[in-house]
Amino acid sequence: MPRAEPADNSTRLLGGLAANITGEDQHFNYVVVGGGTAGITLAVRLAEDPSVTVALIEAGSFYELTNAPISSTPVRRHPGSRNFMIYQRPTKESLQIYTWDNFLPYFKKSVKFTPPNTKLRAANSTAEYNPSAFSESGDEIEGFNSGSLLGAQYISATIDPNGEFRASSQETFLTAAANRTNLKVFQLTMAKKILFDSQTKATGVQVTTTGLQPFTLTASKEVILSAGAFQSPQMLMVSGIGPKSTLQKFGIPVIVDNPNVGQNMWDHVLTTSTYPIGLDSARLINDPDFAAAELAAWEANATGPYTNPGADFVAWEKVPSDLRQTFSQSVLQDLKFFPSDWPEIEVTAPDADQPSTGNYGSIAPAVVAPLSRGNVTIASADTDDLPIVNPNLLAHPADKALILAGFKRVRQLFASKSLQKAVIGEEFFPGSQLKTDEEIFEAITEAAMTVWHASCTCKMGKAGDPTAVIDTQGRVFGVQGLRVVDASSFPLLPPGHPQSTVYALAEKIADDIKFADSL
Repeated sequence: MPRAEPADNSTRLLGGLAANITGEDQHFNYVVVGGGTAGITLAVRLAEDPSVTVALIEAGSFYELTNAPISSTPVRRHPGSRNFMIYQRPTKESLQIYTWDNFLPYFKKSVKFTPPNTKLRAANSTAEYNPSAFSESGDEIEGFNSGSLLGAQYISATIDPNGEFRASSQETFLTAAANRTNLKVFQLTMAKKILFDSQTKATGVQVTTTGLQPFTLTASKEVILSAGAFQSPQMLMVSGIGPKSTLQKFGIPVIVDNPNVGQNMWDHVLTTSTYPIGLDSARLINDPDFAAAELAAWEANATGPYTNPGADFVAWEKVPSDLRQTFSQSVLQDLKFFPSDWPEIEVTAPDADQPSTGNYGSIAPAVVAPLSRGNVTIASADTDDLPIVNPNLLAHPADKALILAGFKRVRQLFASKSLQKAVIGEEFFPGSQLKTDEEIFEAITEAAMTVWHASCTCKMGKAGDPTAVIDTQGRVFGVQGLRVVDASSFPLLPPGHPQSTVYALAEKIADDIKFADSL
């Protein structure tokens, strides 16, 4: 993973995009809150029109991605700077809200595909291809950007093909816009609340930065929230849009009583199974000389184990029939909520739940057809206080059934003829002595964790949808001049990894805004 330059270099790296923050009010056509994947994409696309002025507010700092594999600077919202760089599109049936064919151009707009360098793949990977394994691995499939996810493949990754380092929205979109004078980035600036006029039109954002009194960035056209699944609903609530009882509890004047703000949170959840293996899996951690030599090789030639993003091979599937037959009728009925091409389990191979010495291999099953729903609320009327997040993972019986089935599926994989060539002992975690569903579930839920795909907390829906916060163009119901565009906007969390969908959504809404502005 790329390293970040220290935060005090951020202004230099942004160049002319860095705003001159004096503490005085400033005026723009559009104000975008949140410099993450969606926010940067939107701000840069809107600023393509030289007659339009755009402010981008970011509570953290931006940084230059340099030729080193370790990320060291924390960021509040990440512009693709903290994910596994996995780029794959969701399934066709999961996108019927827009229809796949209509939405596909927006997926394509933000990416340029570079085929893998097969000469380097052999140097950087332990993979060897043996046709005799196909009987266990299955048939050849189309790529994971074709609208189908069922199968196993090496991922497409958001990596700069020239420098071979992470390509985030900051590194790509902001760098490309470096010479624009109509886009200003307010970094290390905290959005405090959205301001409205007497007609409930959003007129700007009150912000603060260290050492200065609060000031206002006004928006003559629109304010756009792209602060993420946790902070976007927080910003709505502290600004007066949310559950009436919550707003009144903290003395916030109610502009729109919408109990759906912060609700309906989707996320993916994973656990792991770990076995001792007869392969050299830990040398990079346990051998400092080897690690230093490989780091030098990476810096000089972009080769070696440091090129691995951490999850470069993934698989998705429906729960196989031998495990599915153990599901209750109610669970089977609940899972009919998902379209036929929607996978239920994702499998990756992280270095999780392993001891500090010895060679171990882990396989992690993740539930990607979750029915549990979490929520987000505020701890106070101040955005300096982080919101309260209740992920509510594995609360639904169907999710429990899926995580158990996924874990048992991983045990089957470790017992397969192919993997038995590598396995040299009994299951290390959670342990082969665990046999019953109750024992297994208790152990794996202690190790269960989010896949960091929280979404849907400002749910998109049509007018009249009793669960929606925004319409299909991201416009907040009950007010004017305010949109939410990020993962919180999703009506549902598509299967797979949402980075591609966040980019595509931002591209679509940017076009919607431009079209409306042209009328």
